[in-house]
Amino acid sequence: MKVLLINGSPNEKGCTHRALREVADTLEKNGIETEIVSIGKKAIGGCIGCGGCAKNNHRCVFQKDIVNEIIDKFEAADGLVVGSPTYFMSPNGALSALLDRMFMTGVSCRMKPAAAVTSARRGGTTSTLDVLYKYFLMSEMPVVSSNYANMVHGHDPEEVEQDLEGLQTMRSVGSNMAWLLKSIEAGKKAGIQEPERETKIKTSYIR
Repeated sequence: MKVLLINGSPNEKGCTHRALREVADTLEKNGIETEIVSIGKKAIGGCIGCGGCAKNNHRCVFQKDIVNEIIDKFEAADGLVVGSPTYFMSPNGALSALLDRMFMTGVSCRMKPAAAVTSARRGGTTSTLDVLYKYFLMSEMPVVSSNYANMVHGHDPEEVEQDLEGLQTMRSVGSNMAWLLKSIEAGKKAGIQEPERETKIKTSYIR
């Protein structure tokens, strides 16, 4: 089993990475393979709603950024952790653009456990998490809980090291995700099937 961790910060080894590293280390101690991927500093364009991904094997038609590379890794993974710094009380804009395009493609993600984590110097963490969770909730992905809101605080990774409660929360995310992944695998081996998926009904508010 493998979990993909997306570092949505332009700083590859900053506070968000430190939080994700704590989750990844805990997953690995529980026998789960991990990969942390940083979105980096290059521009990531937003989704334009063209629908081309539906005819392109669930891949975005725009090829010049990291989005399809991450989609490939996500499709091969059994679980997902998305980490973001807090910018203006919200996730990093480049990460939001990436997630819009990734989830719009319809890539297989149903029943894959997912978690969101965030970092901040001070405030805005809960609203950042609210945005990130919606991608999972609208995609039938089980959301992994922890013993508190999934956040760490600090101006730099050294300050995050002092946030003992925040790091414990990250370990809780890792432990709970490992347990859920193993439970899902055991259920499949016991013959338990995923819930039947109904054909999506789409309506507008005016009809």
